[in-house]
Amino acid sequence: MPRAGYGSIGEAMGGIRYVTGDPGGAPARAGISLGDSLAAVFATIGALVAVHHRGATGRGQIVDSAIYEAVLAMMESLLPEWAVAGYQRERTGSVLPNVSPSNVYPTASGEMILIAANQDTVFGRLARTMGRPELSADPRFAGHADRGRNMAELDGIISAWSAGIDTGDLLELLHAGGVPAGRIYTAKDMFDDPHFAAREAIVRLVHPDFGELPMHNAFPRLSETPGSVRRPGPGLGEHNREVYGGLLDLPEDEIAALSERGVI
Repeated sequence: MPRAGYGSIGEAMGGIRYVTGDPGGAPARAGISLGDSLAAVFATIGALVAVHHRGATGRGQIVDSAIYEAVLAMMESLLPEWAVAGYQRERTGSVLPNVSPSNVYPTASGEMILIAANQDTVFGRLARTMGRPELSADPRFAGHADRGRNMAELDGIISAWSAGIDTGDLLELLHAGGVPAGRIYTAKDMFDDPHFAAREAIVRLVHPDFGELPMHNAFPRLSETPGSVRRPGPGLGEHNREVYGGLLDLPEDEIAALSERGVI
């Protein structure tokens, strides 16, 4: 039966809301309109497949991208985990269950950074960077499963170390030691990051109302036909005449009549 809905309902139906948030708290929103964006991405993929199919067969088709199904497609092995093993994923907050160390850790600058060193060899590099090489041989932390079982204890040891070092110095140490680590970026951090600049991940365009307007560049990147952002989003109805007069070849008087009736 027809029902009213929004992207938030699709996110709840698709499963992402239930597993997002802190343990013991209410299901949380991801902070962006995730369901709407995912449905659009999958609709785009479907349209490209349909165009390819049309080229081979001459036949078009309908592309159907429901928000809840787009979200469901991102839910990894959620369904078989329940159906086969009776395992229900729960909210775990910032922690990746049974994978350690892979968490956020404090710095002396009052910031938090993310360190991902859960693989045995990478954890060994982290232990040496910390000046605690014996940790990688400690029975509590020697293997992947060991570190997972003793996650809280290991996170406490790493946090006590990281909290005594300024953010910049800490990241330099970790990078030099071959340990994956980084800031948890805000928009400001993205504007300041030289990697973003080198990759031209952010472009600046002139908007008639807002002036210079930064936005993310076209993605993904193609070697032969790289995309580009040529202009900001159009105003409502800005391209009506181009579409109806050019693409649909409607005469001027019919376009004017549609405009007067509020159709376009």
